[in-house]
Amino acid sequence: MKKVKEEKSLPADRRVHIAGLKGGQRVVSISAESEQKETKTEKVETKKETKEKKERARGKKYQSSRSKIDKNKFYTTPDAVKTLKEISYSKFDETVELHALVKKDSLSVNVTLPHSFGKSKAIEVANEKTIEKLEKGKVDFDVLLSTADFMPKLVKFAKILGPKGLMPNPKNGTLIKKTSDADKFASNSMTIKTEKKAPLIHTTVGKLSMDPKNLEENVESALTAINKRLILKAYLKSTMSPSIKLSLS
Repeated sequence: MKKVKEEKSLPADRRVHIAGLKGGQRVVSISAESEQKETKTEKVETKKETKEKKERARGKKYQSSRSKIDKNKFYTTPDAVKTLKEISYSKFDETVELHALVKKDSLSVNVTLPHSFGKSKAIEVANEKTIEKLEKGKVDFDVLLSTADFMPKLVKFAKILGPKGLMPNPKNGTLIKKTSDADKFASNSMTIKTEKKAPLIHTTVGKLSMDPKNLEENVESALTAINKRLILKAYLKSTMSPSIKLSLS
């Protein structure tokens, strides 16, 4: 039988005595386990330190705003909008954001918000002039509409239109039956969808300067389009504010 080599240099607190072995001999597996436990503890402590640093990094104005929000309360949409306006401290017109955790992946819905916000969108119906612009790599529109019979001409430009979210498709209402239907398309139509690898939704629903009633209607339209029964949690916030939990009942 081979003799187990003694590790005289091993500290006393790392030596383990097991029957059949001489005192002070190192048991490698136990030593490794001890090192792993220490590493895990160090990682937990590092995470705590990082979290504490982030908390300290928050400004006094942000902390003041957060103190005015009841963390245990689920706010109705009118109350949430009212609170956001009350706790705002920025000097610019903040965007109001809706964030939600839903029950299913790959959720995508089209919704037309009752009240527009932000700059107006340039809408174009695909035609031969559009093809000429795309061949030159020029994209000077925010929304591209197309009839089904014209779609084959747009396919070769998928690499240009796809990444920009401009390829017409029935899901977002940009595939129309006839050219005259373009007059019915609202510039405040938008597609709300989950992230690629998670059932999370992040979308904008208005500006903080909007009339409270109009902002409330935009929020409710978005929640209805998503389907409240599919929403596990929903939060409303503005660009600079803490989030507010929304009541879905």
